[in-house]
Amino acid sequence: MAKGPEKRAVLIAGPTASGKSALALEIAREQGGVVVNTDALQVYEVLRLLTARPSEIEMAGVPHRLYGVVAPSVRFSTGGWARAAAQIIAEEGDRTLIFVGGTGLYFEALTTGFADVPEVPPEAVAAAEADVAGLDREARGRLIAARDPVVAARLKAPDPQRVIRALAVLNATGRSLASFQDEAQAGLLDGFEIERMVLNPDRDVLRGRIARRFEAMFAHGAAEEVEALLALDLDPSLPAMKAIGVPEIAAMLRGEIEEDEAIERAVIATRQYAKRQRTWYRNRMSDWNWITP
Repeated sequence: MAKGPEKRAVLIAGPTASGKSALALEIAREQGGVVVNTDALQVYEVLRLLTARPSEIEMAGVPHRLYGVVAPSVRFSTGGWARAAAQIIAEEGDRTLIFVGGTGLYFEALTTGFADVPEVPPEAVAAAEADVAGLDREARGRLIAARDPVVAARLKAPDPQRVIRALAVLNATGRSLASFQDEAQAGLLDGFEIERMVLNPDRDVLRGRIARRFEAMFAHGAAEEVEALLALDLDPSLPAMKAIGVPEIAAMLRGEIEEDEAIERAVIATRQYAKRQRTWYRNRMSDWNWITP
């Protein structure tokens, strides 16, 4: 009889506030597994509440990796996450690995592979941001077409983030981002038995959970988290500075809006983000096991 795969991974995706972390913890306790953060913002220090990172009490007794390990001054890329995840897989691969989060590209790195783009130094990003600053959509399109026509042909829309990313890679490496994307790679979990699931709560249930969760975040010190982040005097374009809740609470702290409005704006932004997540999952994870909690 053929021997089955010895290595096992459980992948739990889903929109924000869908209950992913609780399910991951339950599975880890049942199977003696390791929970690995698969969310682009929960890697950052300082913002434990606003990124809904599990608390120390919740994590007690179960190994959790890649939570709160990156300074908010760092632009932590998908490539950086993939390299960190590869190291964890090498170290913990004999235990069940439970990857949980909401960042679709991270799951693609696990299952189908992701371009291994070198880390881009801050000065290369700054130069790209300076080139793009103040440009409208058409001007961004002309800029990327002139500098990197291959990437330009692949962009459905020349939004600032993607144009800056492509220009920064070109500045740092002298190579088109497309050339890295075209290099065939296996997924990080190649050879694993993989269980894939997407949590898909009822829309109205999720909307209510989002509102209640943000109100709880605020009550337990989210404003103090933002104060601590702002005290670091960081570049406002950094991912941590754009986390949902940070701009809204920062506006409140400056006296521009009242507390109720800050909460309302953050709840609306979170619901919009959850909608974008669902769209990604429907387009890219339609063959996963969809579960209504």
